[in-house]
Amino acid sequence: MSAAFTSRVIELPLRHAWTISRGTSTSKRNVFVELRSGEHVGLGEAAPNVRYGESAETVLEALRTLAPALERDVRYFRDASEAVQEAMPGNGAAKAALDIALHDLAGKTLGVPLYRMLGVDPTRMPITSFSIGIDDPQTLERKVREAEPYPVLKVKLGAERVREVFSTVRAATPKVIRVDANEAWKPDEALKYIEWMATQGVELVEQPLPAADVEGAKWLRARSPLPLVADEALIRAADVPKLAEGYHGVNVKLQKAGGIRETLRIIDVARACGLKVMIGCMVETSVGIAAAAHLGPLADWLDLDGNLLLSEDPFRGHPVVEGRIQLGAGAGLGVEPRASA
Repeated sequence: MSAAFTSRVIELPLRHAWTISRGTSTSKRNVFVELRSGEHVGLGEAAPNVRYGESAETVLEALRTLAPALERDVRYFRDASEAVQEAMPGNGAAKAALDIALHDLAGKTLGVPLYRMLGVDPTRMPITSFSIGIDDPQTLERKVREAEPYPVLKVKLGAERVREVFSTVRAATPKVIRVDANEAWKPDEALKYIEWMATQGVELVEQPLPAADVEGAKWLRARSPLPLVADEALIRAADVPKLAEGYHGVNVKLQKAGGIRETLRIIDVARACGLKVMIGCMVETSVGIAAAAHLGPLADWLDLDGNLLLSEDPFRGHPVVEGRIQLGAGAGLGVEPRASA
C-alpha cells in the first residue's frame, strides 16, 4: 500500500527577532508534507537550516528526489524510512519531513500515539528549556518575564557581549540556565567563560567551539567544570563515537538527523559511548516539536521550544505545563491543523 504526498511552504513569523552567533531572523520558511494512504493522512515538517546549506527551495527539490522511496508499502514504515535515508546524501530536513509523516501515518493507521508505538513512557518526560536569543538589555529582560512559566532557560551567546548578555538574564531571574554558544568561541576564551559561568548557576554549555575543532573540544572537556554538549558537531549516528572524548553529551535534532529513525540510532550509540542525551529542535511548529516530544522521555535534557517562539502556530499540538510537554492520547503525532492553517 503506497502513499501519495503533497508539500507546501508556510512562512512563520517569530514572536521576537531571533539572534544567535550566526545572525538574526524575524521569520522562518518551513515545508510541510501530507502523506496520504487510504483514509489517513500523516503530517511532516522540514525546518531547513542555513548552517547545513538548506532552504525551503532545497527541501522542495530534495522531496522530488526522495519521492520514489515512498513507492512501497508504507505500512512497513521502517523500511520506507530507511529507503528515504539511503536515497541521497545530506538534506536532513527534507528526510525528516517524510520520516515524521511516515511515523504519524503509521500511528494513525494503528490508532495509537507514537510514543506507545515506540514503547516510550510519557510520564518520564524531562522539563524543556525555553530559549532566549541575543538582544539588547531591555528586550532580554522582557523575554525573561515572558518566559515566567518555564523553569529552565537556555541563553544564546555569541562572540561579543558575552558577560553583558548573560549577566542581564541572570540579574532578571534565579532560574537554572543553560548556555548555547553556537560555535562562537575559541578554546582559551571558552574555558574562561565556562569557569565564570560555573559560579553563576549554569547547568551546561552547548557547542562552545566550532564543530570542526575536535582537538580543541578534547582539550576543553578535560578542563571544563561544566558539562559540554555537542550540537553542530553531531548530525548522524556515525558522528557520535568521535565526539565522546570532547563532550559529555550530544544534542540530537530530528531535522539534522533526518527524522525519528536516525534519532533513535543516535540515542542508542550515545548511550553506548557513555554520553548524555539532549533532544533539541529548530524553529518548528507543533508538528516537528511533537515528533521530537514523543522521544522526549528517552533524553536527559530537552530543548523543545521552537513552536513557542512563533507569533502563531498553525497547528494544535501538546500543551506545556510547568515546563513539561504533556503528550495526549491522539493517534500518531496527536497534532491537528488549526482552522486557518
